[in-house]
Amino acid sequence: MSNKKYVIALDQGTTSSRAVLVDRAGTMVDAVQRPFTQLYPKPGWVEHNPQEILFSQLGSLAELVARHNLSPDDIAGIGIDNQRETTIVWDPSTGQPIANAIVWQCRRTAQLVQELCGDPAIAERIRAKTGLLPDAYFSASKIRWLLDNVSGARERAEAGELLFGTVDAYLVWVLTGGLVHATDPTNACRTMLYNIHENCWDEELLELFGVPASMMPEVRPSSGSFGETSYPGVPAGVPICGVAGDQQSSLFGQCCFAPGQAKNTYGTGCFLLMHTGGDAIASANKLVTTIAASAPGVGHTEYALEGSVFVGGAVIQWLRDELGLIRTAAESETLAREVPDTGGVYVVPAFTGLGAPWWEADARGTICGITRGTNRSHLVRAGLESIAYQVCDLVRAMEADAGRAIEVLNVDGGASANDLLMQFQADVSRRTLHRPQNVETTALGAAYLAGLACGYWSGTDELRALRDSDDVFEPQMDAVRAEELLAGWDSAVRRTIA
Repeated sequence: MSNKKYVIALDQGTTSSRAVLVDRAGTMVDAVQRPFTQLYPKPGWVEHNPQEILFSQLGSLAELVARHNLSPDDIAGIGIDNQRETTIVWDPSTGQPIANAIVWQCRRTAQLVQELCGDPAIAERIRAKTGLLPDAYFSASKIRWLLDNVSGARERAEAGELLFGTVDAYLVWVLTGGLVHATDPTNACRTMLYNIHENCWDEELLELFGVPASMMPEVRPSSGSFGETSYPGVPAGVPICGVAGDQQSSLFGQCCFAPGQAKNTYGTGCFLLMHTGGDAIASANKLVTTIAASAPGVGHTEYALEGSVFVGGAVIQWLRDELGLIRTAAESETLAREVPDTGGVYVVPAFTGLGAPWWEADARGTICGITRGTNRSHLVRAGLESIAYQVCDLVRAMEADAGRAIEVLNVDGGASANDLLMQFQADVSRRTLHRPQNVETTALGAAYLAGLACGYWSGTDELRALRDSDDVFEPQMDAVRAEELLAGWDSAVRRTIA
């Protein structure tokens, strides 16, 4: 085993970039976080400046290294987890992106997807090959849009002069001094261009979306070699040896290594994943089949079922920033506890459409059940409860697809710190929730993948043993009452999409 002191996780999220120092006990010793600008140039459009992403990530890494006076001899390896689907195209001769990144939340290509994939036969081919439902959420149509709308981009791409990557691939390319253009299967499978059964970029889908194969990164194992650092201000020669999309990284960080184990992350969105082992289960309930991150030596592709909610913890941001009902995210729990329930109010936060299991791109947010007696606390509580209801929709769909119950739901992410939300989630889902002491499992998963690849940890058994005792939330609400509340939620959603 490696005798070095630490592994570092680069946790590149939708609203901020972090560098996290992890020791052999799996403890997050320190973290540096830097936010970056969210750009909304038109209604439904969401962009990031790729270089701002880069500087926020490298700046947090440099600060972490300086704080602890780290040398390459102290760092066993670096793991990267990232916001998935977000699309960057750049010129490798200059390192300059050709445009802002199109973020996973962006809906600008919804009509393009309908034009290209509206034929049911084509949609079924895409689902069979990629495990995904055709949607603007994924990267393929975003690449097409950039090539068609940035002057000269298509000609340059067809001449082999442009590269595509999700954020992980862009970071790897920069950190290795442009020597490695690579991603991992968990990110590749979110592009809608990757065949998850044959483990390769699919020629038919590349042609359908008009994407030259020369743009695509090499796909390497999530826990394996992605080159070494070679960038000014970063310790040189450190192996980059773990890469995973944030949700698969979280599944790995929760030690969900076996079929049937599941986790939900309460981040900007909500993401429920169930490990299904070597079985790529095709969903009959509008979930997606995705590739799970695997430890070295597994010997076969491992899969997961996934349901994605577009607006999860972002509801709390909306209550704070747009409505001004709370000053801080933590205040949402305090205010919600001032009332016993929502007084019949439901918030359906379909700000950018509805994700799984509805997949209604044109749905927009709705508040139902307001009376003269509705006050600020009712609205805040309804906002919180909307997060739990959306997760319930995913749980029901996932259990139907998998043919097995989720007996224990592992939870993480920022909003999982809200005890009221977690208890309400347990109540209405009728499932036991386990919240680890360290809810930052996304960064931990990236660290684990890197640490296994470089010999810092011996295997998954050692990782399981590192997990501290969990906070446990058991259902307390009467089952009849829970069903009444869920029926009200279903009615509110149907009004939204009517």
